[in-house]
Amino acid sequence: MKFTEGMWRMKEGMHIDWMGHVEQANHDGHKLDMLLSRPQRNRGDTLNTGMFRVQATITTRITSPAKDVIGVKFVHWSLEDHGPHFHLHHQNLKFSISGKKGENIDVSSGSLKLSVNAAPNELGFKYTGSNGVKVTSHSFRSIGYVRDQTTDKSHDSDGLYMESQGYMLAALDLGVGEKIYGLGERFGPFIKNGQSIVISNEDGGTSSELAYKNIPFYISSKGYGIFVNDSGNVNFEVQSERTTRVNVSTLGESLEYFVIYGPTPKEILNKYTALTGRPAVPPSWSYNLWLTTSFTTSYDEKTVTGFLDGFKKREIPLGVFHFDCFWMKAFQWCDFKFDEDVFPDAAGYLMRLKDQGLKVCVWINSYIGQASPLFEEGKKAGYFIKRTDGQVFQWDNWQAGMALVDFTNPKACEWYGGYLRKLVDMGVDSFKTDFGERVPFKNVVYHDGSDPVKMHNYYSFLYNRCVNNVLTDALGKSKGCLFARSATVGCQQFPVHWSGDPESTFEAMAECLRGGLSFGLSGFGFWAHDIGGFEGTPTAALYKRWAQFGLLSSHSRLHGSASYRVPWIYGEDCSKVLADFVKLKISLTPYLLQHALEAHRKGTPMMRATFLEFPEDLNAYTVDTQFFLGPDLLVAPVFTEEGIVTFYVPLSETKQGSHSTWVSWFDHKKVYDGGKWYTEKHGFDTLPLLVRPGGVIPINRQLKAAQDLNEEGLELIVNSPVLDTVHIELVDPDQTYTVKRTLQVELNDGKVKVSGHLQPKITYLQ
Repeated sequence: MKFTEGMWRMKEGMHIDWMGHVEQANHDGHKLDMLLSRPQRNRGDTLNTGMFRVQATITTRITSPAKDVIGVKFVHWSLEDHGPHFHLHHQNLKFSISGKKGENIDVSSGSLKLSVNAAPNELGFKYTGSNGVKVTSHSFRSIGYVRDQTTDKSHDSDGLYMESQGYMLAALDLGVGEKIYGLGERFGPFIKNGQSIVISNEDGGTSSELAYKNIPFYISSKGYGIFVNDSGNVNFEVQSERTTRVNVSTLGESLEYFVIYGPTPKEILNKYTALTGRPAVPPSWSYNLWLTTSFTTSYDEKTVTGFLDGFKKREIPLGVFHFDCFWMKAFQWCDFKFDEDVFPDAAGYLMRLKDQGLKVCVWINSYIGQASPLFEEGKKAGYFIKRTDGQVFQWDNWQAGMALVDFTNPKACEWYGGYLRKLVDMGVDSFKTDFGERVPFKNVVYHDGSDPVKMHNYYSFLYNRCVNNVLTDALGKSKGCLFARSATVGCQQFPVHWSGDPESTFEAMAECLRGGLSFGLSGFGFWAHDIGGFEGTPTAALYKRWAQFGLLSSHSRLHGSASYRVPWIYGEDCSKVLADFVKLKISLTPYLLQHALEAHRKGTPMMRATFLEFPEDLNAYTVDTQFFLGPDLLVAPVFTEEGIVTFYVPLSETKQGSHSTWVSWFDHKKVYDGGKWYTEKHGFDTLPLLVRPGGVIPINRQLKAAQDLNEEGLELIVNSPVLDTVHIELVDPDQTYTVKRTLQVELNDGKVKVSGHLQPKITYLQ
């Protein structure tokens, strides 16, 4: 939100009380408390004297929840906080502190240091890293309280008692060439500089500035991250109001942020997810191909069976079948009952699917239409969000007369979850938790008294947690999974997430990738998108290219809106491309499971922006049309009808400083020097898929499905030279948190040696 018109003028009706002086400072080793005020020239400045001199003070508390993390909380008025609050793992560390009021006060946590200029009327904050170089700061006029007199709160007739809408404002300085990333799953420009971003979950598709998954956390190319601990509509003006700053503002009387020092991007994500929650590990079966009924298409048991028979006939491995919205009767979403006119023996049919080795997913949302038999039940019990007059909140924006389940009510969670448990008992393994963004924030009340404005985003956490708990309680840890659209901070604990609704175009395919890369830089480990696009019908070329991209993503699903996504309706050549890339992905299961565990342990996403793997390569920071799947596979999707693709190969140096080469997965004769751009033309059987120098990739070409046991037939793909000892963790596909065996791989007399009883086949790429 912008409050100014250029450097000198305020917008009409806006006033900012800028802090410029440390009036008080006290510390006890675990926190530093300060009182900030306007500059103090004489004792009269302690008073709000004069007709227009209404001035604020800001109470400030500095803490360290973890090593290399410093938190700052600014409070104007100490009002009662009704929540909701993110669940943070706060260690409340004792930190090093020196100095006193009237001088510099230095606070240190690990390698991160904050120096507060507490000299009279010289307020400033400066953060430095391990090398003593500044990472960010608060400089002149960068901490303030905003009074907005343009809202319905303000009436000139109230005179002295006229109220204002308040905002807290903290402006963090940016350096020359500094780039900002993250802030959730955002489909616009990958680099966020120049953008105005509002953290508000909205159902806007992938071709707009709106986002389903808004995360108030960004990563800087200078080696730090900023997390704003507020579940409401945080506003980020990223060089869009002041060209040297990120202006962060929150509605109300307080603002808390944490500076998270890396210095590498991976270390920033590690420390951020340690604070906000680690990504959970999905089950191994989730890495198989998912097929859906699509959305508004007509289907019944015969249709679904025909799809499955078509996949078998064409030898396309399929792991999950998803029933979209119309598995329930129209207007009755959600009643959690299969439409008997379409599926007369739903329980028996699900069992027949399970007998074929398939997992089953069904669509749900958190809304109950008025025509649903559950509506009166939930209304009578008080399980829905209510209006301020005590009536159930209803509207017609999606399902006619729908109400929203109030997940702040434990009994409502138990009631809603009880119907899901019945579906699990029928054979459902996964729930597609759609929506969760269309949540009212005006004139409503929650069971626990939470602030409706802050609940607008936080609702997605409660909704997805409720559903995730049902699956975990019924099936066990990492046995079921979600397929979720909305998210906020902490939802990384409830994978998997997908991108929402893209159009069926190459441009939308590319915007999906930008969204996925931003999402991965926001603390989330696992992500998918609708292969072929959702809105519209893809061309055969687009279908094949999106299939390649989708099956080299962490999770892979065929889904559309008004058209099916079975490949043969686009041409039998599409079936072959799909089959080949499904089999490729299944063969990569040992590699995928290993790095899924890495995502859980360290917060490193499965799909990685190029600079996440190569932070020293300055060229990598602008690249947004390719990604890494795990650490060793560079993937450059083809975004053109003609098959032409341009991609960047990062500079990879050996210990001796010489350059080593990358190798094509498909053609081992094709090698690439790092630090260069390449343009190629690819048929539909290939795309740029490169193995990193020194990479050791465990695969198994004998696997028929991702959940199969993976030791027999194990093979190591090696792009020599292997310079360091590499540890390959073989994860139990039945217990994806468990490492069954660790292989130690090292170079011995020019050849790779694997220690231990298991001796896999070694395939050298060069």
